[in-house]
Amino acid sequence: MDWISPNSRPHATLSQLGRTTHATEFVPRVNSSSNTPASPNFLNNSFSSVSPSATFHSLTKKFDEPEHISTGITPDTQSPSHSIASSPILQDKLNSTNGSGIMPAYHENVGGTTYFYQFPTTTENNITSRVGPVRDENDTAISPSTSNDYTTGKPEPSFFISDELKADILNRNLLTLLQPDPTQYPDIPQEVDSYHELFPLEPISNQALHKPHLGYQASMYKATHIKTGEHYCLRRIHGFRLQNTKCMAFVEVWKKLNHSNIVTLKEVFTTKAFGDNSMIFVYSYHPGSETLLNKHFSTDQPGYSDPFTNDVSTPRPYSYQKNNLIRHQQHNKLPEPLIWSYIIQLTSALRLIHSSTLACRSLDPTKIILTSKNRLRLNCLGVMDVIQQENNSTINHLAFIHHYQQEDLTALGKLVLALACKSTVAIQRENISTAIELVSRSYTMDLRNLIMYLLTNQRRSVTDLMPMIGARFYTQLDNLHNHIEVLDTELCKEIQNGRLFRLMIKLATINERPEFNMESTWSETGDRYMLKLFRDYVFHQVTEDGQPWIDMAHIVQCLNKLDCGVPEKICLMSRDEQSVLVVSYAELKHCLEQSFQEISNASLMHHEMSGAEDKL
Repeated sequence: MDWISPNSRPHATLSQLGRTTHATEFVPRVNSSSNTPASPNFLNNSFSSVSPSATFHSLTKKFDEPEHISTGITPDTQSPSHSIASSPILQDKLNSTNGSGIMPAYHENVGGTTYFYQFPTTTENNITSRVGPVRDENDTAISPSTSNDYTTGKPEPSFFISDELKADILNRNLLTLLQPDPTQYPDIPQEVDSYHELFPLEPISNQALHKPHLGYQASMYKATHIKTGEHYCLRRIHGFRLQNTKCMAFVEVWKKLNHSNIVTLKEVFTTKAFGDNSMIFVYSYHPGSETLLNKHFSTDQPGYSDPFTNDVSTPRPYSYQKNNLIRHQQHNKLPEPLIWSYIIQLTSALRLIHSSTLACRSLDPTKIILTSKNRLRLNCLGVMDVIQQENNSTINHLAFIHHYQQEDLTALGKLVLALACKSTVAIQRENISTAIELVSRSYTMDLRNLIMYLLTNQRRSVTDLMPMIGARFYTQLDNLHNHIEVLDTELCKEIQNGRLFRLMIKLATINERPEFNMESTWSETGDRYMLKLFRDYVFHQVTEDGQPWIDMAHIVQCLNKLDCGVPEKICLMSRDEQSVLVVSYAELKHCLEQSFQEISNASLMHHEMSGAEDKL
């Protein structure tokens, strides 16, 4: 294989901080059918951490964490027992129901944040009492209603990226940052040309028979570019000495190809960093990929042999091969829409390659990688052109391009036949007729006709396959658009995070700064003092008994108003209750920008002076 994948009420001392000059008393309350805060569940999986061991084991499988798992950051979400009775607004709402179990919706405003409440019905209370809290693997209580709505049975909307997409991104980032163990791979050089941090993507074989490229052994590494920090995939051809530079004409053409189903070739160079003459092909890196052979073909099935190599296995009786093929196909049949999706992607890539007067010449399951959402990419392109040009420099390989393109179409037919039978044994010469019969019995005639057309010896073209695919192009296009909409929806959830992150950086840079311009109390005086009180108002709310009260809705809304500089006023109080300030968000924004600008100017001046000293 060429690519492997290593799944309440505020405290009395801060009571004024929890409301504006015109706001009513705020008493947080939870819906009895849910053990979550009354505000939107902004803490949903937003601060979860991944241990190294758990992360490592997730390389080959998706995380299965539900969206409603609590992170344990929010304190006990149950309101104080006296909350409802002590609030005149809530008491009026309770009295207005006249004993009925249904409460009308109402809202309260505190600190500029509006909270909407809906009292539960008796049925909801009974459901919660019967079901009880669910606990996750960390023994954290989870309310069943945080994941599903009892009225509709559908999952409640999440304010953050979905667990599946987040796990996929984390896995890919983890694979990208993997570092090799020098004791395990002592022969890997520290640097190869402009690349370093080499990490093997597949087991390095020392067997003489493992030579997939015209008798040359190959290996693959992940590497990082020294100057740009970008990650690439290095394909090394062992013991290859380049003497004829004519092959570089093919390399330049391959580098210009840009297609969604092709692994892009970046550059080719020779090196002696491995202790021999090696040829290095640099490709774009797609972490978490696996070959089509690993995905759909089992190497331990009875009678398995790799038909894409020249190694002929021990012959077996025809009846054994036929019965084994039928048995394996019946229990491992791929859905036909998936096979057509692969066909569309492969033919789309071949169409671009053939129109560029090139040939793939590596269309087999060991050199086709599969990423998430059944995305196929042709890998190791250009390797055969360089090696064959070097071995037969007197032959005009452009004259054989048409022949190589016909071989691509034949290889595509064998690949589709193997996928339909879910076995590489199907494309052996003695099994093809049986395999075609199985395809006719299990799939539509359109798929059988396409395979028969590709396996014929007549002159063929990739464009002739378009009518055979037919309206399935629309299904593929619709699936792609739906996937784009899902990603767009997930992106919309995270679009404001960068803006709020920059705002919090400014606040953290100013607050509690020990010294600035030889003034030790700089952060405690002037405009900075208001920002300190605002920090307490936003992030340091506590309950009546002094326990932390974390409300992400309040935090996010306050930061948004600060960023916009709205004229709304809020009441800020010092921790000793000796200072009370009534300021607007616009004034706070002005203080924030002015204070941060002072720090930025001082930092810029320091860098300029340091640069001038270095030049001297």
